[in-house]
Amino acid sequence: MASAKAVHCAMLPNRLGTLTRYPERFGALFCTIPLIDMRRYSKLHAGASWVAEYGDPDDPDDWKFLQEISAYHTAVPDRRYPPILIATSRRDDRVHPGHARKMAAKLQAMGYEAYFYEPAAGGHGYGKDNRERASFTALGYNFLRIATC
Repeated sequence: MASAKAVHCAMLPNRLGTLTRYPERFGALFCTIPLIDMRRYSKLHAGASWVAEYGDPDDPDDWKFLQEISAYHTAVPDRRYPPILIATSRRDDRVHPGHARKMAAKLQAMGYEAYFYEPAAGGHGYGKDNRERASFTALGYNFLRIATC
């Protein structure tokens, strides 16, 4: 099975959180604009406005819960993760692109087949017009097609 998911990939139900918890359920993943590092999310871009929804990572009780759903913190070496393409936008003013950058780098450092895509265009979407959005989406679905064949 392949999966594509946009925005807040780290939250339940999600794809990156599912990747780190149940990697055997997927043949490949295309994760876009992901909120992954739940320890630092509240310090980046619009993250502070989500504390009431997700919890405060600086509160020990909230962090106890958040660390369990933080894909960045639950990714470990020596698990069989499927291939993944993590995509973000350099100009996203809501979900900081650092989430995607960090996760891709961590998975790659652990030896996993993790790919990263970050176009300059976008924002909190996939591009400034339909052509850019279609290109972004096609990239992801082509990755899923190739990775699962």
